[in-house]
Amino acid sequence: MPYDMTPEIVSSVKSSGNGNLNNAFNLKKDEFYTRYEDVEKEVLRYRSYLEGKTVFCNCDDPFESAFFRFFVANFAKLKLAKLVSTCRAEPSLLASEGNERAFKAVVTVVPCSSPVRPNSPSDIEALLAMPGNSLSPLTGDGDFRSAECEALLSEADVVATNPPFSLFRDYIRQLDKHGKKFIVLGNMNAVTTREIFPLFRENRVWYGESIRSGDRSFHVPDSYPLNAAGCGIDEDGRRFIRVKGVRWFTNIDASKRTERLELTRFYSPDEYPTYENYDAIDVARTKDIPVDYDGLMGVPITFLDKYNSDQFDIVMLANGNARSSVPATTLKEVGYSPHPDDKGGVGIINGRRVYARIIVRRKPL
Repeated sequence: MPYDMTPEIVSSVKSSGNGNLNNAFNLKKDEFYTRYEDVEKEVLRYRSYLEGKTVFCNCDDPFESAFFRFFVANFAKLKLAKLVSTCRAEPSLLASEGNERAFKAVVTVVPCSSPVRPNSPSDIEALLAMPGNSLSPLTGDGDFRSAECEALLSEADVVATNPPFSLFRDYIRQLDKHGKKFIVLGNMNAVTTREIFPLFRENRVWYGESIRSGDRSFHVPDSYPLNAAGCGIDEDGRRFIRVKGVRWFTNIDASKRTERLELTRFYSPDEYPTYENYDAIDVARTKDIPVDYDGLMGVPITFLDKYNSDQFDIVMLANGNARSSVPATTLKEVGYSPHPDDKGGVGIINGRRVYARIIVRRKPL
């Protein structure tokens, strides 16, 4: 049964003498934690949409998550109705040392006197001890796929988190099943999967605005080895690693999604070869899309960083799974013909396979 973190419970936890609060904040293994600055830069773009909404962070320990801290710090500014956070079984405030327990944090009240940016376990502890807020154990392990967490998802308006990259396809599939609005981090390679690419093609999912290229830093536990390029320790003494190809995935509209891509190049057969197995030309860089070509074009995956659905139609993804994942009618539309060097559907030029391409066409002006 859910219960509030009363002062008596907080006192009991503190008196245990084993630092359970700090354990809940620090002792997590092999997980990447999004930086507060990255969350803030993206989520504030959806400020008008979030008003009056219940936000669910379903992969977030409130004692560690930058998402939870951001929504607490901006609870009044965003005019949220409720914030709910769940996480998989981790060291919890209410578990004895060495045990793990999954729990749920609920926030409906954030006083003006709360820290602008709560950083410590004691800040979160004080917040969850307030009437109207609570920290309660979950029956199961807190996996976002569990019936318990899925029931909480059904009650939420918006989901915002950094889900496990290895489970990203399952995660997006669940959000789409429930018809939820979301702002989540993922790897751009996920767009090439048969579960996610159709959502982009059907204009049901797109990239967020604040990350367009490059890599991003993620905090990691103190036990995480820093033995790769891009690892380090920041000014606050926290370990971090850098991950390439990170993007925000969302289905909430923002202003820049309607910005048109400026095209300056002109078509010539020498510069834009035609595939041997598709009736489409190859465009190696998005900025080189010709302004005067009305036929099908194969553009790089990074095209989605600039994609405007009012300017282009996405037809299909020409990659190694194209022959098995694309309807026969679409293959006919793009003039696909088998090629001896074709290993599943990538474009062929001069007998050589090119990188995966998105086949698009410009819309009439």
